[in-house]
Amino acid sequence: MKHIAINNSKGISVLFLVIAMMLMVSIGYVFSYLIPMKQKSVKFPIYSTQAFFIAQSGVEYAIRYSSNQGWRDTTALAGLDGVQKDIVIGKVNGSFTINYSPDTLTSTGVIINSSERRIVTVSNLTQFLNVLILDPASAVPCWCWQTQRVRFYIKYTGTNSVTLNAFFATWQETVGRRMRQIYMDGILKYDAPGGLYYNGNPRQNFNAGGGSQTINPGQVIPLIIRWSGNISDTNTITIIFYTALGDPYSFTFNLTPPPGGSCAVGC
Repeated sequence: MKHIAINNSKGISVLFLVIAMMLMVSIGYVFSYLIPMKQKSVKFPIYSTQAFFIAQSGVEYAIRYSSNQGWRDTTALAGLDGVQKDIVIGKVNGSFTINYSPDTLTSTGVIINSSERRIVTVSNLTQFLNVLILDPASAVPCWCWQTQRVRFYIKYTGTNSVTLNAFFATWQETVGRRMRQIYMDGILKYDAPGGLYYNGNPRQNFNAGGGSQTINPGQVIPLIIRWSGNISDTNTITIIFYTALGDPYSFTFNLTPPPGGSCAVGC
């Protein structure tokens, strides 16, 4: 039997070259497939983060909106349930949907054309609201000095201090009386220039007593409003106090004629 020796090294080299080229083509194909997939997968954590911030925006919107509406209890706050708003972050379109069940707020943030969504839940929502109310444990709003002054008490039930620095007021009037002064916690906070604040005039900043009034959680303070003379003894008075951010706190009370509507102690 004869042995045939393969001495053509050029043929072997060509064979190895072909195999190597096929491997390189295969590797190139795999990379060309994986790189776009990797780019797509990078979007998911980005979308997830954006959805989270959109959900957070929903919570901030709910707190600010309910405060501006004067919604303080679970019955009123039910008006938040089902609220949906579109929102844009950079070039990404998203939206949040708010759901509310007794004192629990859920905000769901989603990215349009994406399956990514994040949910933020806030329990005991009312404790985060800046709640300023007529104090139920104090005397009801009443007349002082015939019908020239009104006294009432407000209480802050929020968890952080609130600072008031402006007001707007209306009352039932037929004789052109003017509001002259506002006292908070015994300190003059507003002294109408020339005594010229008429019913329904534009919002005014406090101009005395440091220009603001800070009320701490749980604190109750008395307020006295003084007019230039006797106003209608059967009267509906609305006064809105504002923070530096413009958040309104509205109080409306109906006063009956003296002596039934008079304060037990003078002011």
